Amino acid sequence: MLKSDRWLLPEGVREILSPEARAIEMSRRKILDMYHGCGYDLVQPPFIDFYDSLLTGMGHDLELMTFTLTDQLSGKLLGIRSDMTPQVSRIDAHHIKDDHPSRLCYLGEVLQSRLDGFSKSRCPLQTGAEIYGHDGIESDLEIIQLMIKTIRAVGVESLTLDLGHVGIFRSLSEIAGLSDFDREQLFEAFQRKAITEIKAYLEQLNLSESLQNAFVNLVNLHGAKDILKTAREQLNYPEIINHIDVLDQLARKLEQYLPDVDLFFDLSELRGFNYHTGIVFSAYIAGHGKAIAQGGRYDGIGEKFGRARSATGFSTDLAHLVELTGIHQNLTNDEESKGIFAPAIEDNVESETSLREEIIKLRTNGERVICELKGQAIDYEKLNCNRRLVYKNNKWLVETV
Repeated sequence: MLKSDRWLLPEGVREILSPEARAIEMSRRKILDMYHGCGYDLVQPPFIDFYDSLLTGMGHDLELMTFTLTDQLSGKLLGIRSDMTPQVSRIDAHHIKDDHPSRLCYLGEVLQSRLDGFSKSRCPLQTGAEIYGHDGIESDLEIIQLMIKTIRAVGVESLTLDLGHVGIFRSLSEIAGLSDFDREQLFEAFQRKAITEIKAYLEQLNLSESLQNAFVNLVNLHGAKDILKTAREQLNYPEIINHIDVLDQLARKLEQYLPDVDLFFDLSELRGFNYHTGIVFSAYIAGHGKAIAQGGRYDGIGEKFGRARSATGFSTDLAHLVELTGIHQNLTNDEESKGIFAPAIEDNVESETSLREEIIKLRTNGERVICELKGQAIDYEKLNCNRRLVYKNNKWLVETV
């Protein structure tokens, strides 16, 4: 690399400066306190882990996202976490000994080899929460409410919540008797909403006309809540009706608890199909094409760790939320971020001692005090100070500048 290019960063990696870094930290504290108040226990999985452990329960979905390296101590393949969900499921499976539902939360940086997340960052500040050991819409409802609270804690108000259920496509595939290969091919086509391709592939499978129509209809089953009624008519199979009923029950509760959140339904949404088992959900804001937070149910994710439990959870990128809302821009002129300038004193031991005591008192009370360095140019605006300490009548006073 040329010397002139050494300041450049890899694609998807950025330096976060103040006041944005301060806004992220303020939001982090606020959110973790909120999680604690809601009964969630904070966990901190390791940044680096055995490669197989990082993929457990999520397989190919994370394989392409995970940086790998060889452990110089054991010779085994290690990975840098690209998602904390498998690690948190291991914590529940290995360390939580009772059968009661457990509520776990986390907040930390992950590293992703590709730009395929909430933002254009490859090192998101992943924030999320999980409930283990409960199978029912009550835990899904709680997790969704917590996700909305998390987003709003950063300053986002107008939201759309997208709801789906991967069990619908899974059940339809089982009814049709599809092989794993055929199901995977259809899954890929569904991801692209490629109706022509889906129709052509279904014809090759020699399925009944009703089953072919069901798959094709599924692609177009998205919209407001009345789409659930259409889904019951077009996908009239008992197993699928059960999934639609679960969505309907959850939607009724969400309308009651989150009346100011717009609901949208997409029954062909198959994000995380390889590990999600039921309800999936994503949060969107106007003018931003990608979800800003997402989650769903993934029962049995801890099975390979020796303890399969029902689970539901969500995650988001806290740094991206702060960047989107622009709340850090308000901190530049925020009076609370303005400091007090303290002059340097060298020739008077008494006043210097009292100055140090005054600085300690001010900082203890939450004030920002910036001390003068010998020889520096004093520019109150650049120092972001709107007050200064002055020595009058044998005591230090704070005055406006």
